Amino acid sequence: MFPLGMVSGLVVVTAAAVAGAVWASPGWWAAVAVAVALLALAGRDITQRQHAILRNYPVAGHLRFLLERIRPEIQQYFIERNFDGRPFDRDVRTSIYERAKGIHSDQAFGTERDVNAVGYEFLPHSTAPLDPASDAPPPRIRVGGPDCTQPYDIALLNISAMSFGSLSANAVLAMNRGAAAGGFAHDTGEGGLTEHHLRHGADLVWEIGSGYFGTRTPDGDFDPTRFKDVAALPSVRMVELKLSQGAKPGLGGILPARKVTAEIAAARGVPAGVTCVSPPGHRVFATPRELVLFVARMRELAGGKPAGFKLCVGSRRELLAICRAMLAEGVTPDFIVVDGAEGGTGAAPLEYEDHVGTPLTEGLITVHNALVGVGLRDRIRIGVSGKVATGVDIVKRLAQGADYTNAARAMMMAVGCIQAQRCHTNTCPTGVATQDPRRARALDVADKGERVRHYQQATVATAVQVMASLGCAAPGELGPAMLMRRLSHTDTRSYAELYSWLEPGELLAEPPADWAADWTAADPDRFRPSTVSGSR
Repeated sequence: MFPLGMVSGLVVVTAAAVAGAVWASPGWWAAVAVAVALLALAGRDITQRQHAILRNYPVAGHLRFLLERIRPEIQQYFIERNFDGRPFDRDVRTSIYERAKGIHSDQAFGTERDVNAVGYEFLPHSTAPLDPASDAPPPRIRVGGPDCTQPYDIALLNISAMSFGSLSANAVLAMNRGAAAGGFAHDTGEGGLTEHHLRHGADLVWEIGSGYFGTRTPDGDFDPTRFKDVAALPSVRMVELKLSQGAKPGLGGILPARKVTAEIAAARGVPAGVTCVSPPGHRVFATPRELVLFVARMRELAGGKPAGFKLCVGSRRELLAICRAMLAEGVTPDFIVVDGAEGGTGAAPLEYEDHVGTPLTEGLITVHNALVGVGLRDRIRIGVSGKVATGVDIVKRLAQGADYTNAARAMMMAVGCIQAQRCHTNTCPTGVATQDPRRARALDVADKGERVRHYQQATVATAVQVMASLGCAAPGELGPAMLMRRLSHTDTRSYAELYSWLEPGELLAEPPADWAADWTAADPDRFRPSTVSGSR
């Protein structure tokens, strides 16, 4: 029920109660008092700015908060089931909701995890932990290889790719405002760079997908002139080519017709009111060599700003073919963002969500190893996205080979998302993932922008503290030996033991047996499908 509907209903009820008190029985004055109190509460709900649920659902929205306060188990049920249908630990819930609100996140009675369970992961602390300086700036990672003339120092945690269209204008504005205040990057997503991404001046990673939205010709091809003009904007700090995404690798993005408003259509260069479907593949390249050269062209058109690509890892042979193309052409991207198959914030086919694409841990380690093996790791930064939500998540990914991290779902929750799973219906109750202006108005940009800033800063601060507890003064000191995993009740191994780690240039000298077949077959002039016998 929308605010005006609720208020109108209460006005009618109040008038009826008054009529009853005047014409029927004085006992109706009690009903008048209740109705007036509810009307006053509705007025307060509509004008307050902290809770989008109450702004959209005055009076009725209090039921949710009441149930959460009755027992912690009910609150846990709502958060767990609304997040993605799977249970999440206490540290995940507190790091997002409480940190976004600036609430202290310590909890009583110890861990909720079964530390003896198979699959349990932990970070072994140092007997001589460090004490990070409270006034030290948070770590930043320089992105920019030898061909980059405008390198960018990126934060450890940034806003991952989410498009205007999938998100409301107010959600984009709040995230951008938070990123600008906190000094971290905001990825535009493939839906185009809009005024909403520019208003608050945050550093932007401009993502280009297979639809080339915001830089497309009338027939849907890439427009280099338009790209050059937009990439020249001071807010654009890096440019990113999206090859695939974790939620639905092998498919293009889909924006339902009901969300393709006139404003969205103008930003993307597509018809309004028609479902917007990105092609599954790109027009601008057909081989690994062409891909590498196009990324180099993006960097040139962008005036030397860092250029890279994002992918959910599929065939290892195809990844190695891209590495061979880099070697053959003598050019490299400045960064690669690895998206895990467990990632994704919007709607996707269930089969793709559950069965297609490589999970983040394996994908990240594969990309890191491939770049090390061909001697290019020092030229290319690796970012990761896919259920990054806590400071420990950041540390784990850095230990596995990443340089920095991005978060999407957690940032949505920081601006008020309750994971109602209505993103594709345009009926998001909190105004985060809708183009309905009546629903989107409930999301207060100033308040939610501060929550985004609070969440990112507190999460990075926790990551820095955890690194110090491991005895590390900087992210580069982390390694796979610092992350442990229980394989059975009597066997616990580090990631240094669980995975094979290539030495610099090893693939060029003498590939190990488990890499040799894929490395030999990798062709810089052809993508080999994963169905080829023996390919990975």
